[in-house]
Amino acid sequence: MSATVIYIHGFLSSPQSHKAQQVNDYFSRHHPDIRLCVPSMPNQPADAFAKLAQVIEEERAKAPAQLALIGSSLGGFFATVLAERYGLKAVLVNPAVAPGDWGEHFIGEYDNPYTGEHFAVSDGDLACLRELNPGQISPEHYWLMVQEGDETLDYRLAVAAYRECRQLVEPGGDHSFVGFEKHLPAIVEFLGVAG
Repeated sequence: MSATVIYIHGFLSSPQSHKAQQVNDYFSRHHPDIRLCVPSMPNQPADAFAKLAQVIEEERAKAPAQLALIGSSLGGFFATVLAERYGLKAVLVNPAVAPGDWGEHFIGEYDNPYTGEHFAVSDGDLACLRELNPGQISPEHYWLMVQEGDETLDYRLAVAAYRECRQLVEPGGDHSFVGFEKHLPAIVEFLGVAG
């Protein structure tokens, strides 16, 4: 069976986000043989992670030739946790690093701009993220992609946390990762999912 790639979107995002759509368009045009899975996740971190773990178990049960991850922002953190748990390769795009340790300013109420859902982030959500934080990472599993102009997350935290991994650090840009689509051929190659 062909490979499966799971794209994990970030906080206040959805499968309708610009990057998720870019990935979907690229795979459908250039790699229709690769199964792309872009799960819609609950807004609360604990629920989101439980959903992702379930998706991975379901995909593993289908026994693809290769299973790999792309994670953006908070999705990059989740991708790291899952890559360590299941021994997967992952591309991390402007990822959140140890968000449970510094996310106090995210506590509060939100409306997801894509789904319209109203929800709250609590101390319990941060505690869940702290519990998920992997103690160590396997450098060979990751390709870190960050832009120095990221206005949401400090790219230097990711550069330090993934210092032994393959890295692409671009000047300028922003949290959405400007020009992301031009890297998709190299991403597919790194993940080892092309036939």
